[in-house]
Amino acid sequence: MSDPANANAARVRPYLQLRTEQRTPADWLRAARADPQTRVVVARGTTHLIRYQPQAQIVFVSLEQPAIAALDESRLLLLGWFEGQRCVLADLPAELALELPGTRFEELRPLLAQLREEEMRLLCHAQALLVWRSRHRFCGVCGSPTAPRSAGHVLSCTSPSCAAEFFPRIDPAIIVLVTSGSKALLGRQQSWPPGRYSTLAGFVEAGETLEEAVAREVEEETGVQLEAVHYFASQPWPFPASLMLGFHAQASQTPVRLDGELEDARWFDRTELQSTSGPTLPQPHTIARRLIDHWLGTQAA
Repeated sequence: MSDPANANAARVRPYLQLRTEQRTPADWLRAARADPQTRVVVARGTTHLIRYQPQAQIVFVSLEQPAIAALDESRLLLLGWFEGQRCVLADLPAELALELPGTRFEELRPLLAQLREEEMRLLCHAQALLVWRSRHRFCGVCGSPTAPRSAGHVLSCTSPSCAAEFFPRIDPAIIVLVTSGSKALLGRQQSWPPGRYSTLAGFVEAGETLEEAVAREVEEETGVQLEAVHYFASQPWPFPASLMLGFHAQASQTPVRLDGELEDARWFDRTELQSTSGPTLPQPHTIARRLIDHWLGTQAA
């Protein structure tokens, strides 16, 4: 059987060099403007500027582009170094028009299966920061407005008597493929397209370990009790601010007992999952599909 760690070894290499020390200087934007290779990712709300050629691609612009050059510094964030070049995020106000031939603003979720992986990851990073900024415009301690610093990665309360600081946060969620011999346990939500089934998932509760969260979610949703849990890999999921932590788990093949959260859950034989007449599985870019494909590959080995 192949090793899950080895299967994911190539993903350890970061797609984006954060260089967090570059956020500290107060003149970070001056350095960015002085760098002719600086590229700008443009967002408006939770939409991103892209073009199709014919595959979806990020539209990178210059800091000298008139609409970008006119922005207040508070709307610019240093993302890091993408493919060796400094990369800045421009958070456009809703009323600002930016019309470039062949481009349009689109929501990220439909783009995930169309972008190449590196660009998908870059926009996931940008989206997480955008959502965080939109939800922390005011101090959660005293209610005063917040202002960005550290190149946009810290929001500080503007009240001198408070001065609370807020950092980007993520919500940990587990996602697990439960198997028993040659069968895998998949479920579906009522809102999904007909025939779509996926792995089980849920948020980690305060005070829980990840393994406890895996066991609890599986038992709550299906009544199945686990015998072993093994970490597989993770995936950022900024809808709005999750980090999906993937696991494989083993259980005895017991009857499923639904609790009402899922419309259906059942045990599928591996041949069903590989058949064109079987359930519709998650998209290839998702960690849910990677969990399933990895298990099918180890079963075939």
